[in-house]
Amino acid sequence: MTIKAILFDLDGTLVDSNDFHVKAWQEVFHDAGHAFDDRAIHEQIGKGADNFVPALLPGVSQSEQERLGDAHGHEFKSKYLDRIRAFPGARDLLIRAHQAGQRIVLASSASRGELEHYMGLLDIDDIVAQTTSADDVQSTKPAPDIFATALAKVSPLSANEVIVVGDTPYDIEAAAKCGIAAIALRSGKFSDDVLEQAGSIALYDDVAHLLADYDASPLAA
Repeated sequence: MTIKAILFDLDGTLVDSNDFHVKAWQEVFHDAGHAFDDRAIHEQIGKGADNFVPALLPGVSQSEQERLGDAHGHEFKSKYLDRIRAFPGARDLLIRAHQAGQRIVLASSASRGELEHYMGLLDIDDIVAQTTSADDVQSTKPAPDIFATALAKVSPLSANEVIVVGDTPYDIEAAAKCGIAAIALRSGKFSDDVLEQAGSIALYDDVAHLLADYDASPLAA
């Protein structure tokens, strides 16, 4: 069936932010007396704080989870947000899909404020049909909430009329729980094995690679 809407992740997919998130989490955990190396933190990137913190601190209280999540948000926004740049080809890919008549939906575990910042960075306000952020759902990726909410916003389209583009296994897992196929990008620095095991239907290096292969990609199916 023709793809009529594309649900795009943001961090690590359209904007080069994953390493900055790792740095921010590293600093927050250090200040709280916890030691995790970059790899352990990176392996959880793509989740919102509600799922990120318990993955590294099993049994953490709800109040502490929220405190650490708030600290990360403050650290990230104050030190790193303005340093983030869009990946080459990100805006061009969105324009290409928009010109093909496909609805552009941003579906991210980022906060509403971060999502709006990225939209300004990409200059895409006029081509984005819908957005969903961590502020709109009870649970972030890999829970299905973000993509389920995004899918509801493009109703009456069905799951097989939309596709997800993301960079983490959590994007792919969350999409699968909604019956949505997902394309994975290597720009988030997860291995091919991890992305394939999560269930991605295609792998591309980054948005520029996907754009170059657009007509032969699942986006044009």
